[in-house]
Amino acid sequence: MTTSPTAVRFDDDTLWVSLSDGRTIAAPLTWFPRLLQATPEQRAQVELSKNGLHWDALDEDISVAGLLAGQPDLSTRGTQQPA
Repeated sequence: MTTSPTAVRFDDDTLWVSLSDGRTIAAPLTWFPRLLQATPEQRAQVELSKNGLHWDALDEDISVAGLLAGQPDLSTRGTQQPA
C-alpha cells in the first residue's frame, strides 16, 4: 500500500503534510530553501501526487518517502558549511 499526501499546510517555520494513512509529517522549512523563500501564494500552488508534492513555479519536488526518511533538499547540500 502506498501512502500518499492528502493535504499540505505551512506555519512560519514548518511544512506539514497529511498522509492517506492518517499520519502527519512535519519538516522544517529550512530543509527546503525554495519553499522557505516562497510567498504564501506560491506555496499554495502545490500539486499532490501519489508519491509526493510538486511546485511547478518553484521547481520543487518533495517525495513522501524522503519526508518519512527525514531527508532534506539535497540539491543545496555541499554549498553550506556544517554548523
